[in-house]
Amino acid sequence: MRHVVIGGGVGCARYVRGLREHVRRTGADGEIDVVVNTADDWWVSGLRISPDHDSILYTLAGQNDDERGWGRRGESERVSAELSEWGATPGWFTLGDLDLATHIARTSWLRAGDSVSDVFARLGSRWDLGATLHPATDHEIDTHVVTADGRRMHFQEWWVRERAAVPALRFEQQRIAEARPSASALESLAAADVVLLAPSNPVVSIGPVLAVPGLRDAVLASGAPVVGVSPIIGGSVVRGMADACLAAIGVETDAAAVALHYGSRSRGGLLDGWLVAEEDPDAVAPVQSAGIACRSIPLWMRDADTSAALAAEALRLAAEIAAR
Repeated sequence: MRHVVIGGGVGCARYVRGLREHVRRTGADGEIDVVVNTADDWWVSGLRISPDHDSILYTLAGQNDDERGWGRRGESERVSAELSEWGATPGWFTLGDLDLATHIARTSWLRAGDSVSDVFARLGSRWDLGATLHPATDHEIDTHVVTADGRRMHFQEWWVRERAAVPALRFEQQRIAEARPSASALESLAAADVVLLAPSNPVVSIGPVLAVPGLRDAVLASGAPVVGVSPIIGGSVVRGMADACLAAIGVETDAAAVALHYGSRSRGGLLDGWLVAEEDPDAVAPVQSAGIACRSIPLWMRDADTSAALAAEALRLAAEIAAR
């Protein structure tokens, strides 16, 4: 069975880790592919930084810092501090020394002519990840934010320095109209038995993936059931500032509202199924009324058991949908 996950960042990383755990525990003969958002990538001090990819890479490799939620465990930050002293990096954007090594390797390969897909493969070959990571596109589509006070800035500046406190009017992926899906992303979707939307930020992690011309069509053309997991629990975001992103596109911070934003596949949208938290039972009826199969279950991924259980529920719902 081929599982294809779409997303990026910490929520996606933990979800894929749970899916991997479920596959290993059940002894299922299954492959896991992850189509990763690259729209929050950017250039810093001549280095290409890829936060969503690296969160997933480090988590699956067992190298992530669970306390901070990003970067490598056992980090030091001497190089970042020195770069800041030289004025070569902004003081508000701190990178660990081990993390910087990843960025240096990535940048050297890109400058030597490797594609982003090539770099994903090289970085992923170091550890036994139990999954294969694919960029949504090999093109640079960095996200810029237009804010309510009239400024335009890179998404990372708005997210990390401003902490999303300045209201955003809109998010713009640069040159996305000319971008094309990576060949490996298309191949994985064409062979998918199930497509899973991770509980990632709907606006800046999953949204840009689906906005790459041709990629949304590839999801729908796969014929596989598409099941998503709500990133909203009890009317609040699980982590980060996704509520500020949702507000910018006029979507409430609500499990049902996010499902309706994606839309029902039977009515021209994307979703066949949607999982909401046990804290949000009232979300089930409006989602089902919109033509999306919906279940209310525990969504908190606290450990290997709860994460694997969530993945199992998503696959169970996908199997029910496929059997109809």
